[in-house]
Amino acid sequence: MNTLDFSIVAQSWPYLWSGLLFSLSLTAAAFAIGMVLGTCLALVQHFEVPVFAQIVRGYVAIIRSIPLILVLFWFFFLVPIVLGHLSGSGRPIPIGATYTAFITFGLFEAAYYSEIIRVGLRAVNKGQFEACQALALSTYDTYRHVVLPQVLRVASPIILSQTIILFQDTSLVYVLSLTDLLGAASKLAQLNGRLVEMYLVVAVAYLVISSAASQCVATLRKRYGLATAR
Repeated sequence: MNTLDFSIVAQSWPYLWSGLLFSLSLTAAAFAIGMVLGTCLALVQHFEVPVFAQIVRGYVAIIRSIPLILVLFWFFFLVPIVLGHLSGSGRPIPIGATYTAFITFGLFEAAYYSEIIRVGLRAVNKGQFEACQALALSTYDTYRHVVLPQVLRVASPIILSQTIILFQDTSLVYVLSLTDLLGAASKLAQLNGRLVEMYLVVAVAYLVISSAASQCVATLRKRYGLATAR
């Protein structure tokens, strides 16, 4: 322990901070894309839209059965080839590591968020729908103003738990040579040879952020648990 020198961490903090900002930006973007697309996918299944509901179920099943790192590889290497063939040039059209990360994470998380929303939709009391019909609300207004707000409120603890996992998974972008928090620490550690110090700091950063978010999850569960009990 006497050989540890954390002064190198203070000197490298701007680079680590930029890596953390990238991780948080990727988390926020994937959350936004995942929630919007996931809600749409959940509604398609909820309304049993012909053909599309089966396609969505297949998409969700496939995505939830494949590791994220494999999806990253597929998107990064295969999609440029497909785009090249579709364009007629026959040559791969590069997408770039950053676009690959943001698009892949968004599409991947959409499958998980859609299942959370779908289960939430099934849990809504039928009396809510009957009340909306009695008030002559359209289907759009019923789901926008009555059903979905309830689903999001009740499912918020699970949604936040999935977002914590999403934040932790952002470390996988190292396979694309992107500089997230872990990637920044890894590059600095290889440069100055201070692996223990760098990885300890990164571990503490993940622990603090994830623990704070987990505490929010516990608070939400307690709040809505009490609301349900009443």
